[in-house]
Amino acid sequence: MPSRPLLRAVAACTGALLACLTAAGCGKPSGPVTLTVFASESLTEAFTELGALYERSRGVRVQPVFGGDLELVERLRDRQQADVLVTADETAMQEAAEHVESRRTVIARNSMTIAVAPGNPRKVRGIADLARPGLRVVLGASMAPAGRYARRILAREGLTVRAVSEEISSRAVLTRVRTGEADAGVVYITDMRSAGAAASSVPIPADQNVTAAYPAAAVRDGEHPEAARALIDWLTSEQARTVLHRHGFALP
Repeated sequence: MPSRPLLRAVAACTGALLACLTAAGCGKPSGPVTLTVFASESLTEAFTELGALYERSRGVRVQPVFGGDLELVERLRDRQQADVLVTADETAMQEAAEHVESRRTVIARNSMTIAVAPGNPRKVRGIADLARPGLRVVLGASMAPAGRYARRILAREGLTVRAVSEEISSRAVLTRVRTGEADAGVVYITDMRSAGAAASSVPIPADQNVTAAYPAAAVRDGEHPEAARALIDWLTSEQARTVLHRHGFALP
């Protein structure tokens, strides 16, 4: 039977080995960092490309989670794990203030347009036509960035529009138009690219339009705060700006 000193030595060695295996892999790399980014749905195509580019150039994986801003803020409130939040306006970011760092960086800008059925069969010519009786108009919800921007445009023109539906995001508004459930809707210019031939666009002149700003912030209880801040800094680099511009976003 082994002596007690020998048993103590074996136990000590075993404990040291287990500690080594559970702490940084005994000096072996634990694999690349993965950053979870909660990003406004309107960034889907652009941020998918940005994430792939960042991984290739920096060796850090980016796992984007897209959704309406209201949904993303609720996920943070429910303590779902994320490292970075990117919203489509400052108000949405402020609603997540207790969960994100105070430093905000605007990474892109956008503006609005009117989505209509292909060929514009209802002959919508501008923002004033949205108040036309019988026209089925859909808007973003009043608590969603796309809805706030749309209402700002309408208020500036003194227009009252009775929406047949209010949606959680610009893309949800666009879906209503694409499927024929609405005649017109106010959406982000960049989202029109995702519609293809399923919808047409009626421009809103610059003097009637708004500028949508996309702030990014690191999540306070994220697993990789330094890596999150580094990603946000990179999103303002020339490399990232080129991608955003190619997807139709204006630059800060």
